[in-house]
Amino acid sequence: MNAIISASELASDLAGENPPVLLDVRWQHQGSMRDAYEEGHIPSAVFVDLDADLAGPAGPGGRHPLPDLEHFGAVMRAAGVSPDRDVVVYDGGQNWAAARLWWMLRWTGHPSVRVLDGGLALWTGSLETGAGTAPAEGSFEPAPTSTDFLDADSAAALARSGLLLDARAAERYRGEVEPIDRVAGHIPGAVSVPTTENVEEDGRFKPAAELADRFKALGASGTSEVGVYCGSGVSGAHEVLALAVAGIPAALYVGSWSEWSADGSRPVATGPDPQ
Repeated sequence: MNAIISASELASDLAGENPPVLLDVRWQHQGSMRDAYEEGHIPSAVFVDLDADLAGPAGPGGRHPLPDLEHFGAVMRAAGVSPDRDVVVYDGGQNWAAARLWWMLRWTGHPSVRVLDGGLALWTGSLETGAGTAPAEGSFEPAPTSTDFLDADSAAALARSGLLLDARAAERYRGEVEPIDRVAGHIPGAVSVPTTENVEEDGRFKPAAELADRFKALGASGTSEVGVYCGSGVSGAHEVLALAVAGIPAALYVGSWSEWSADGSRPVATGPDPQ
């Protein structure tokens, strides 16, 4: 199944006999966007809070470590998620937060999840206001796989044996600036591939063939292992999604630079070269 869905395709699916579960995961660094959700959301969408539901408390594991999976499962079931029903997720348009939820559901075993390409910004249909109506309880039970997930050690190993992509802005990769984390630079061996360059000006992903060419030029041939990290496992999920659009499977280092840089024993590289 394609990892993304257009606004027109979503409108058609929502009008069909078996509409997908729709999840609104708009997010900003400053806090919850539930108020924005209540001011207007795609009809039937249920709000999911990235900080509260898709991440645990910030700490040694990074700024957005994995959440408690029992809590995550309960939130998904309350949102109507079941393994036998399609899910579509969206955010305001950047699709970083939507990609995080897409990755979480895929990693924990849901077979059919797509992201609204371009997000709410490209939705032309009507909007619903208010808190929304609680859907019927779903039956999804998270069952994480050993694939699609990297910790610090496996990310370091992949940077040596495969292809580890850094999805952050290039100047953060080079160590010229670091607005958030303790140390500037990148994981030794990682390659700079800003995920902002995977999309068009309107927020939609570039064509699959163009994305495939971009990643293959860096060594993502489809046979080598590929991993991605970012600052805290949010924009990195967006690059994993871009890779999926290109037909290339990839794992996410959830702790990302916020975890790596917090450990003084981890090596740090700077400059434009991987090493």
